[in-house]
Amino acid sequence: MNKEQEIARLSEIRDNQCDTIIDRFRQLMSEERINDAMALADEFFEWLHPDMADQEETIYSHEEELKREYTRLTQG
Repeated sequence: MNKEQEIARLSEIRDNQCDTIIDRFRQLMSEERINDAMALADEFFEWLHPDMADQEETIYSHEEELKREYTRLTQG
């Protein structure tokens, strides 16, 4: 997978996460679980705020790469 494909894949993952967060927020509000909805919105504020969404960094890690690096550092 080249870099552009990887960026597109991660962008799609983040978009899907944001959609899920928004859906959950709406569900909590419809159930009148206001405190839960506000806690969720507070946790993901930077991702959901229109002025901040594109500036918020999202860092993903490849689990196998992390395991290899850990092994290298602890055994080498």
